[in-house]
Formats: sequence, C-alpha cells, structure tokens
Amino acid sequence: MPFASVKSLRRLLHIQWVLLYHGLDDLLLAIPLPAPLRLAANLTPGYWLRDVRGPRAARMRRALEDLGPIFVKFGQALSTRRDLLPDDIADELVKLQDQVPPFPGADAQRTIEQALGKPVLELFAEFDETALASASVAQVHAARLHSGEAVVVKVLRPGIDRRIRSDLDLLERIATTAERFWPEARRFRPVDVVAEFRKTILDELDLVREAANATEIRRRFDGSEILYIPRIHWDYTRQAVMVMERISGIPVGDIEQLRGAEVDFRLLAERGVEIFFTQVFRDNFFHADMHPGNIFVLPPARYIAIDFGIVGSLSRADQHYVAEALLAFFNRDYRRVAEMHIESGWVPASTRVEEFESAVRTVCEPIFEKPLSEISYGALLLRLFQVAQRFDMQVQPQLVLLQKTLLNIEGLGRQLYPELDLWKTAKPFLEKWFREQIGPKAAFEKVRLQLPDWAQQWPEFPGLVHRALRDTVDGKLEISFRSHELQDLRA
Repeated sequence: MPFASVKSLRRLLHIQWVLLYHGLDDLLLAIPLPAPLRLAANLTPGYWLRDVRGPRAARMRRALEDLGPIFVKFGQALSTRRDLLPDDIADELVKLQDQVPPFPGADAQRTIEQALGKPVLELFAEFDETALASASVAQVHAARLHSGEAVVVKVLRPGIDRRIRSDLDLLERIATTAERFWPEARRFRPVDVVAEFRKTILDELDLVREAANATEIRRRFDGSEILYIPRIHWDYTRQAVMVMERISGIPVGDIEQLRGAEVDFRLLAERGVEIFFTQVFRDNFFHADMHPGNIFVLPPARYIAIDFGIVGSLSRADQHYVAEALLAFFNRDYRRVAEMHIESGWVPASTRVEEFESAVRTVCEPIFEKPLSEISYGALLLRLFQVAQRFDMQVQPQLVLLQKTLLNIEGLGRQLYPELDLWKTAKPFLEKWFREQIGPKAAFEKVRLQLPDWAQQWPEFPGLVHRALRDTVDGKLEISFRSHELQDLRA
C-alpha cells in the first residue's frame, strides 16, 4: 500500500508502538506496515515494557488517549456505535475526555487578526489571552466588544485542518486494510465508520457552519422559556473564528450548585425531554452533541446550549417511521414495529415479518417488565438496532445520531431527577405530532405549500390534456406498465 510521505510512515510506526505498549497485539493486524518496520516495532522497548494493566477495554481507551486528540475524538465517536461495539468497550470509550492544553493566546490573536483583517485591540475593547476552555479542535477566550457587550471568541487551533486530514488519511488506510485482511473486523464496517467520522470532524472545522446551526436553533426557540441559545455576532465570524454572546449559567452537571440555586429538578428534566422531541419532530433539526459540558442552566429551569458543530436531521419519511415505531413500541405492538422497519427500507424487503416480530419481542418484553421510571428508551432503541442488524439492517447515520442524543438527554434527565418517566412526557407530544401530520389541517397545509408549484405548472395543463385527447382519438396513445411478477411467470 502506498504511503504519502516518510512522516506518514513514522506516524504509522508510532501507532503500532502505542498498541504494542498497551498489549493490543491483535489490533496490529490492521496496521499496514512493511515487514522490516513491523520487525523494528517488535524490537522496541514498547514491546518489552508493556502496560497491560486492566481489561482490554481500558487499555484501548488509554491507547487512544496516548495517540492524541484526533484519536480521542474518534474513540468518542465510536462510543456512540453500540450497534457495532461490545458493551464493555463502548462504556469505556465514553470516558474519553476531549481536553488538551491550550495553545498560546498570541497564536489565537494571530488567527483572529488573519481572519478578520484588523488588530485584536481594534476589534475588541478587551481580550483575555488566557483561554476559558480548550479542546482538540478549538479553544475559547473571553472578550468585550466596544459596545460593552461581553462575548466569547472561539478560535480554531493553528494547523488543525492539516493535522486532522493527515490522521484521517491514516485511519482510512488502517480501516481499508483491516476490512481486507482481518475477517473479524469486517462486521464492524471500519471503512463506513471512518467515513462517518470524517464527515463529522471536518464539519467541526468550519465555524461559520456551527454559527449557522446555532442561529437556526435560536430562531426556532425565540422567546422560549425552556431553552436559550447565545446570539452569534456575524460581523466577527469567519471559518476559523466565531464570536457569540457570553451568558452565565450553572453547569448542568454541578448538582450541588443547582440545588443551592433552588432549581426545579423535575421540571428541568422534563424540559430536557421536551426540547429533544421538539427539535426532532417539530423542527427536524436537533443538537446532536448535548453532553453535560455543552449545557448550562438558568434557574429555575431554563437550559442554555452551546457548541453546535454536530447537528442532525431526519427525512420526512424517517420522522414518520421513528414516531410510529416509538408509539408501537410503547403499545407493545411488535408486529407493527417489524412492519415499520420493512416498509421504511431499513431492513431488506425479503425479511419475514413474523421472524422479525419474534426477535423484537424477545428483546423488549424483559425491559417492559420494569417500572416505567426505570426503562431506558435510548437503550431500547439501541437493542432494536442490534436486533435489526441481525436482519441485515444497513447503518443509518441519522438514526445513530438520534439514538446517541436520546441517550444523552435521558441520562441527563435521570441524573437530575431519577424518577423521570420519559414516556409520560414524550407520548402526548408524539400523539399531537401525528394528529398534525395526518389530519385535515395537515392536508390543507400540504396543499398550501404545493400551490406555488401547481400555479407555475397550470398554464401547461390544458395543452397536455389536449394532446392526450388528440392522441387517444388518433389511436397514438400508449399505456405501458411493467410487472416483475408477471415477467417471472412468463419466464
């Protein structure tokens, strides 16, 4: 396999060394190193001074941490693919933290000045060179506009685009080699997983895109009492720099501070569920990175959300199928759940409904025997995906994002209010959404939306009718249809 440069070879050798050091020898089959370099790696101190403490999952997490920020983010992305990974590995990868030392404030100022074309002191009345927080892709600084407004400035790491693309190319080489030569790896679809990760991480490198996502969700929740999105300052936003309003809130994970502020935990938990279902079904545009680090609280029960680099949406058909499948689940109508998967095309049309229904029932019935407040609906969706994969369900990236987000919201809600009954909040919302989609009001709305197209095409309609009638009279009109079933019989 060709390599782009000597630098790529060194990086591959380093990856192999780290895997050896953590006792992950079986994974080395996936590293496309020439034989001499493989031998050299086996003779390095890393091979003989291994750190093999703890279970394999913990060693995988430590190896990813040693390989650097991009591999940490890849591990975080993998942790959401519980349809592919064993539970112990997925649970361990969740512990990965995207925390790296900040880069110098002078570098941040240089990036800002290059992006905005003016000196920092001309752009801002105040700018704090010490970062408020830093991660693998960007860091944020406190600042103040000349108007007096407090803002935060998000700045991409210098050179991060080049480093990410280089590591992505290596990951793709490793995934391709693993899928080709390591039969056990094929069921994890490494090439598809890396392709999904590439799209996600490259999206995070465009802060204009993130700003647009934040603005869209802010617009949809304008005036809302349950969610606040800080305002973007577009005059100060470019691909590598984003400036947004600074809002003070309590970190959602700081339970003691929330309790001291007399936050209504039950209402806060229920509002989290409401936000999720509103974004998924009303807006069809949801914040897909709602972990505690991105969420703050304004007492008594209002959320503040930040970091919109990852968002998700569903097609109209997927929205309908997900909603109906959830309702069928909670009514324990497993046959309808099976039918929905086949009708949606998520599993092959040749799948036997009865067989799929039986598999779903086997997974779900033990879960539904628990009290409602103990049922994890995110975990239920995960089990459904795992069952569907046995029936050759193709990976649906938008559904993976949805399931990950639901798990985050549910986990957060139960942390705030352990007795949270997610279904009690969700069911009325879904039933109302269905009424709006299927009833007379929905039909009228669809007609209203299509009227402009119909009006544009109407002048052509009389001519089309005239030609059809003329061809009928002249015997030139042909009606053709094809039936695969009839063709099979004729054959």
